[in-house]
Amino acid sequence: MPNVKADTITPLRSARQEPRFILHLIARSKRLAEGGATAVRRLDQRLWSQGFSRPLKTAQFEAPDLHWRSHLASAYRPTLPSQKTTPMARQLSESSPNGLTHLSPENTFKAPPMPWFGLDIGGTLTKLVYFEPTDLEQVEKRSNEDLQRIKNIARYLTTNKAYGDSGHRDAYLETPNLDIGGCKGKFHFIRFPTNQMNAFIRIAKEKGMADLASTVCATGGGAFKFESDIYREMNMRLNKFDEISSLVRGINFLVNFRCCAELFFFPDPDVANPQGIREFYNPDLGFFPFLLVNIGSGVSILSVRGPDDFQRVYGTSLGGGTFLGLCSLLTGCATFEEALNLAAQGDNRKVDKLVRDIYGGDYEKYSLPGDTVASSFGQMNLEDKRKLATKEDLARATLVTITNNVGSIARLCARAEGIRRVVFVGNFLRVNPISMTLLAAAMDYWSQGQMKALFCQHEGYCGALGCLLELMRIHRSRSSSPYPEDKKGEKL
Repeated sequence: MPNVKADTITPLRSARQEPRFILHLIARSKRLAEGGATAVRRLDQRLWSQGFSRPLKTAQFEAPDLHWRSHLASAYRPTLPSQKTTPMARQLSESSPNGLTHLSPENTFKAPPMPWFGLDIGGTLTKLVYFEPTDLEQVEKRSNEDLQRIKNIARYLTTNKAYGDSGHRDAYLETPNLDIGGCKGKFHFIRFPTNQMNAFIRIAKEKGMADLASTVCATGGGAFKFESDIYREMNMRLNKFDEISSLVRGINFLVNFRCCAELFFFPDPDVANPQGIREFYNPDLGFFPFLLVNIGSGVSILSVRGPDDFQRVYGTSLGGGTFLGLCSLLTGCATFEEALNLAAQGDNRKVDKLVRDIYGGDYEKYSLPGDTVASSFGQMNLEDKRKLATKEDLARATLVTITNNVGSIARLCARAEGIRRVVFVGNFLRVNPISMTLLAAAMDYWSQGQMKALFCQHEGYCGALGCLLELMRIHRSRSSSPYPEDKKGEKL
């Protein structure tokens, strides 16, 4: 592939080729939406083979699609291009450690129809992000009937914290007012069990979603599993996006959105005190590279070296779904919250076999403390131990087993990748200080202080938010120059 020199754009070879170039750009937008980066790359290679130079204005990226994707995935800001920049957006832009910039002001942004929803439909839990506009009448011209439906949906979602028996809005995660493509509003975060998807579809239909031209983005396996159900019941097609890309994009946005301190850590993690002191992590101290550990039903582990430079390096089937499944079998609990409540009252040492149960104390040669778990559930082969173990003890042992397994794999992956920051996300960590403290203590102890465990305030919603931002990116690229310019000399 030809290299690109900084701040140069090679003109078209001849004027008669311009129509073909424009057609290529239109096809490029369509391929990006339908086939992703690979399809776009093939189109660009075809253009280059006909003698065109790469229509970019940057020297930082080699792949033809990375200029778009890096600029808009990580540089996504609360304010998109407009004639005026809000004070908050200006502050964000000026304080950004990465030099991230917006598209040039002369570019316009055609917002997709409201309401806007981002869905991450996982194997156990569905996460929903809803953008509530501050002043809908100024956002788009809709019929009075449509505006009333949209207002009714907003009122239902934002005035309730519970929906039916199992839907919940995490009001404490609500973002401050922000500006998305000239649309001022805020994000709300809602969750419900995936096995209640039919109830969600029924409520959405009752609230008039089927009669609205709305924007629903979806990621996760359920975006494919439930696509036909949603279309059949609501005549609505989902805008589907890759869950790994959505996850990274969502985290990048939240970390760079300085009005909410997203990352935090435990400066002195104490397993005996899971409610210990937390401190917010300043990304100015360094964010990339980091290992991203997403603990959902299962676990995916990503090596993230830049806003658009990431890959899945490992995973395990033993995750949050395993914890809930085993707890349900062992204790009869019905929900994740119930399982965590049991675990908080239990003692895994009555179930697990510890180093001191084998050595009578510490294993000093290899610096293994006596209270280190040597064998998970290792005491349960003894009848007298089984009789003494309570439901709470079994739940605690299950939680410790899953958490220790995730922590061990994460540390080994970080070591193999040469990465010192490990970011843990996923709904397994929601209201779960026990696991967060265990992970923080393990990463610090076994790496001798060389690795730091970081956690997110919006731990389970990064994917849902990221897929919604991805749709904003596509709409922005279609309504503005396909190759937005970066500030000269600044890296994304």
